[in-house]
Parts: sequence; C-alpha cells; structure tokens
Amino acid sequence: MKYSVVIPVFNSQDIVSETVSRVENFFTEQKLAFEIILVNDGSSDDSWSTIKALATSNANVIAINLLRNYGQHSANLCGFKYSTGDWIVTIDDDLQNPPEEIGKLIKQSMNGAPLIIGKFKQKKHASYRKIGSYLIQKINKRIFKTPDGIVLTNFRLIHRTIIDKICEYRTSYPYVTGLSVLFAHTIENVEVEHHPRGVSKSNYDFLRIAKLVSAILFNYSSYPLRIVSLSGGIFAIFSFTLGAIYLFRSLVFGSTTPGWPTLVVLLSVFSAIIMSMLSMIGEYLVRLVNQTSYSESYVVREIIESDAH
Repeated sequence: MKYSVVIPVFNSQDIVSETVSRVENFFTEQKLAFEIILVNDGSSDDSWSTIKALATSNANVIAINLLRNYGQHSANLCGFKYSTGDWIVTIDDDLQNPPEEIGKLIKQSMNGAPLIIGKFKQKKHASYRKIGSYLIQKINKRIFKTPDGIVLTNFRLIHRTIIDKICEYRTSYPYVTGLSVLFAHTIENVEVEHHPRGVSKSNYDFLRIAKLVSAILFNYSSYPLRIVSLSGGIFAIFSFTLGAIYLFRSLVFGSTTPGWPTLVVLLSVFSAIIMSMLSMIGEYLVRLVNQTSYSESYVVREIIESDAH
C-alpha cells in the first residue's frame, strides 16, 4: 500500500520545510510507502526555491511549479494527476493540519470507506473563515448532496478509484471537495486536531472565499440561472397583469390620453415575452457551455524530482 501526500504550496517558505519533514517522519515511523507531491501555486515569495531544494535532495519528494496562481483546488488536481499512490492525502502547507493526524485517517479507512475526512475538534480560523466555511457547507449539502452529519474539510484521505474519476472529470473549474463527495459511495468523518497557523496570516481571505462560493454556484449548479429565470417569470406575470389592467380601464372608463393604453399594453406584453425567451435561451446556453467547453485548469512550468526517485 502506497500513500501520496499532495500539498498545495502558496507563500509558505518559512514553514513548508517543517511540514514536509513531519510528514516524512510520520510515514517513516509507521513503515509505510509514501511520496510527497508539493505543488507551488504561483507563490510570490521564495517557496519554489525551498521545495525545489527539498525535491532535489529527497527521493520521496516531487516539486511541481505552476505557471501562476490557479487556486488550491487546481493545485490539488495537478498533484492528483502526478500521484502514484493507492491512497491520496490532501493536507495544507501551514501545519494547521498536524501531519501526525494522518494516522487517524488511515485507521478509519480500515472500515472500507473510500473517502475519509478530518473533522476538526475546534477550528483555529478567523471568524470570517468560520462564516465562509458554514456557507460552503450549506452549498455543498444542496449541490453535492453531502450526507447528513458529514463535515467537509481540506484534510482528507481519498482512495485511488475516486481520484481517477476526479482526474477524468471535464471541468475548467475543479472543486475537489465537491467532486470527492460526488464520486464516493461512502464517506466517513474522524475527529482530528486543528492548530493555529504556524507563521504569518492565512492566505484565504474574504475575496478568495467569495470566489470559491461563486465558482461552486456557477460551475456546479444552475441555481443562479434558476433565480434569474424565476425573476423573469415574475416580471412577465407582472407585465401581463399590468397590461390587462390598463386594457380593462381603457375599455370600461375610456382614456384621457389617446394611444397610451395601447402603448402600455404592447410594451408589457412584448417585455414579458422577451423575458421568458431570454430565460429559456439562458437555460439552454448554460447546458451547452457545460457540455462543450473544457480547458486544463492549470499550466505546469517545471517539475523537479531527485535522480533516485
């Protein structure tokens, strides 16, 4: 049994070496076959030089440098495609997920579930992160049908069968959390520790959380379109009603302004028809785009590994 540990790296030059060292120590002590795949997601600090040196000197480490910052989920997907393990662990680079807790995920996997997700005993995130996580949990429940009682985090153990399905999924906007749930027949949580970030501040600010929510809604659901379509239907009904009222008043009470009722009725009717047609066209368009548009969500600039790998 071989384990691949995929670690997206972003501006973590001061801590990523310790993260790799502790991951390596855990698997070595447990006498488990492993590899560590570090994906530099367009860091602006010296993270690439750090992980490049790690990969050059360590046969268990592979360093991948992406062309620019594509986001955590694209970096994870890149790591998946270069992984060779039977099980894949996803873990952050900042030691908020202690590498020693991987043992709890592995132990829980003995029950046969292909997806094991770490459930934090107490989150050490800022308040806005907790609010963002709560909102994303609700969205995942609605879109990906997350089972009741299951808490989703980025600290997880995924079987190769699910990883292969994720890699085959055609999308330019990968969302590993949702796709993992989508392809897993059984999901289990296990309680794990969650520590404060080792150095500096979190890279996940409010804007990144908003972008993630937007990506989930617009690429994995039709809810925004449904809302617009519903609004179009409501406005269409309102326009027809308004036109009917003006027509009734004109026929019964007459009009002080010749031609005004006719103009209002025609505008109302045509506006209602246009709104309905736009809603239907939008529905078909989004389905067509989802079926035909696809491009790789990242570009690899460089791959470094030891000659002994």
